[in-house]
Amino acid sequence: MFRHKGELRTSKHNLGLGSLLSLVAGIVNVVGFLAIQRLTTNVTGHFAYFIDEVFKLEFHKGLVYFLYIFFFFLGSFISNVLVEIISKKNDNYVYIIPAILESIILLSAAILGKFFISQNPDLLAFSLLFAMGLQNSLVTTISNAAVRTTHLTGLFTDLGIDLSQLFFYREKEQKVKLLSSVKLRLTIISFFFLGGILGGIFYSKMGIYALAVAGTILLSGIIFDWLKQKRTPTKTKSNK
Repeated sequence: MFRHKGELRTSKHNLGLGSLLSLVAGIVNVVGFLAIQRLTTNVTGHFAYFIDEVFKLEFHKGLVYFLYIFFFFLGSFISNVLVEIISKKNDNYVYIIPAILESIILLSAAILGKFFISQNPDLLAFSLLFAMGLQNSLVTTISNAAVRTTHLTGLFTDLGIDLSQLFFYREKEQKVKLLSSVKLRLTIISFFFLGGILGGIFYSKMGIYALAVAGTILLSGIIFDWLKQKRTPTKTKSNK
């Protein structure tokens, strides 16, 4: 999931990556909102609130919404910087390091969540938006923009386009490609919804510690992919 790129990536790799990361994003989205009533996986709504506060000349309130947008941007920026630096040293782990960083942030947010909420809920929002910026940049880069996982707007747009094209593209190869794309979109949307449901259930039982579930799921996916990578060279060698 995390190590194949370019022509080596298949629809199966994107399905696995999309399912895992959309599940995580769905959990973060619901837990973040239930805990602090903030959007923590995308910045579209925050931009509207930012403009509204600026027009009302409430610049101190507008600054908070600007920081929400900035931390999402910063996560995306840091993710790509890490990818570029690591790619020059060890290409095998180029995408794993940012994913590990995201899992650490989610686990830390779960542990420190109560403190953040009591002192300043925005600190928790900044942390989660930074983590989702990391994820959004990572998944866009690794899948060549074929997968989106932190929000549904782009996914439903792409799904609508793909479904409409089924009425016009008749060639078998084109239809197979479109159906594969539709399957990918529907899978990601389904896992995002599943993550949201799980986030609500876990939050009702665990509170802010439900973020640890998201961090653990992501870390488990990274470990599974790493172990699979370790087994692959050995298996190939023995076949020779």
